[in-house]
Amino acid sequence: MTVGAGTAEEFIIETDNLVKTYGKLTAVNGVSLRVPRGAIYGFVGPNGAGKTTTMRILTTLITPTSGTATVAGYSVTQNPREVRRAIGYMPDFFGVYDDMKVWEYLDFFAACYEIPERERPALVNDLLALVDLSHRRDDMVEKLSRGMKQRLSLARTLAHDPEVLILDEPASGLDPRARIEIRELLVEMARMGKTIFFSSHILADVAEICTHLGIIESGQMVAQGTVSEIRQQLLPTREIIITLLNRTEEAKETLMKVEGVTGVTDLPTEQGRGRIRVDFSGSDEAVSQLLLALSSQSIPVVSFSEETRDLESVFMRATKGIVS
Repeated sequence: MTVGAGTAEEFIIETDNLVKTYGKLTAVNGVSLRVPRGAIYGFVGPNGAGKTTTMRILTTLITPTSGTATVAGYSVTQNPREVRRAIGYMPDFFGVYDDMKVWEYLDFFAACYEIPERERPALVNDLLALVDLSHRRDDMVEKLSRGMKQRLSLARTLAHDPEVLILDEPASGLDPRARIEIRELLVEMARMGKTIFFSSHILADVAEICTHLGIIESGQMVAQGTVSEIRQQLLPTREIIITLLNRTEEAKETLMKVEGVTGVTDLPTEQGRGRIRVDFSGSDEAVSQLLLALSSQSIPVVSFSEETRDLESVFMRATKGIVS
């Protein structure tokens, strides 16, 4: 497992061998994660992987069967009140009160967090401006679209100015435009100094904004670290695609002799031209040796390019073959 660089003091969320069982079902199985202060940490996994259970432990809603978890330096089991003051939590299915106006909804939650009444009007105005709902302040909550309700719920989590935002699938069920708006809001929250810890199974959301990533499958952490660290860890080889006029078999034999080549595979021909994929572990400088080896044998190369592997490839590699 890869852990992002930093000392223990820099991790605002930490779990150590966290376990949660329900009878014979183990929902979380030895999860140890580290979230650096100020990170946008994407907690990624398929449905049923243990994301929501882990987040409910971090937010003190349920207690772990074993293991430890701390948020902002406080134990979730020994100091739950302090943890709740340090976090803003947005569950996957949040409650809204349809018979309230938008501003009343935020005012109500500010009161729940013991914000003095004289301070609440300005706070509500600031929160509405932040999530771009000022023009809807007097609308009934029930009249808002799902995307607007998500933004209102996010504003609610900020009422007491928490250090950490823990968001369970914040973009789930939203249309593309609303998803982009939520992502932009999360980036803005990070600029304000918040640590963002959010779960998702939509890899595009993670790729766009995250600084760090944790992949969970069947209740177990598969990998974590910065996005580049995970990509390097799980996809250590590069894929070079080469198109040839002819002499494909000779090209394969030649390339297998180059240092760093771990495999050469045939690809479907294209307009009668041979195509091969080269798995290569070398540096940028070493890539040139592949082309040099072919040219030294006068093998005619039509095209030579490196495949770009996205986070979806990383995710599929990380979860392949993992069983509960």
